[in-house]
Amino acid sequence: MFSLKNKSAVVTGGGSGIGKAIAENFAKNGATVHIIDLNLEQAQSTKNVIDSLGGSSLIYAADVSNQQEVSEIINKIEKVDILVNCAGIAHVGSATSTSEEDFDRVYRVNVKGTYNCLHEVLPKFVKQNSGVILNIASIAAWVGLSDRFAYSMSKGAVFAMTLSVAKDYLQNNIRCNSISPARVHTPFVDGFIAKNYPGQEKEMFDKLSKTQPIGRMGTTEEIANLALYLCSDEASFITGNDYPIDGGFIKLNS
Repeated sequence: MFSLKNKSAVVTGGGSGIGKAIAENFAKNGATVHIIDLNLEQAQSTKNVIDSLGGSSLIYAADVSNQQEVSEIINKIEKVDILVNCAGIAHVGSATSTSEEDFDRVYRVNVKGTYNCLHEVLPKFVKQNSGVILNIASIAAWVGLSDRFAYSMSKGAVFAMTLSVAKDYLQNNIRCNSISPARVHTPFVDGFIAKNYPGQEKEMFDKLSKTQPIGRMGTTEEIANLALYLCSDEASFITGNDYPIDGGFIKLNS
């Protein structure tokens, strides 16, 4: 089950965190994975892992917010069966403390970056009358998170784009879903804690972990396993949905 053999998958942000785990999981299950990342060194690190597992992958350096760069890469790829929009950035701030520059930066990467990839890949999917899209949203699209104004805006847009694409391309045999993780333990989280709470790393890690009712952060592998299912043929009846994977955060937090 969940085999991606003979499938070609594009994963943005595949050089680190959730994107890295998804790229590795897809390759492990038979897909040829095309990794797009701003940081080519990190993308190479993912490729090294995939190579060690006997998988197949190619890497490309690109800023997903630049449509021309995305277009040039997608046009190089002969066949695409799966698109995972995972590239994204975070930001801390309320509506008044978020600068215009930071707001625009988050929008460009998280919203326009997702749009750019959809814009370039969808014509391929329409032509072949098949395709699967998975967007990485966030619980921030569902609930109010303190000091996450711009980030919440961007993930709400990703959620809305998921629904729109699913409806517009239903007749083209194209499925589109999204995943909304809660806090997941990634290098970004470790870096954030180290930068903002020096000397209190363990205390803050435990505190952030306990914001999930289940009592811990998620792992990138857990997110990747849900992504694998949603992009596999076993999920062929699923489209136009968002899947919180949140340790009970949305429904059980009180």
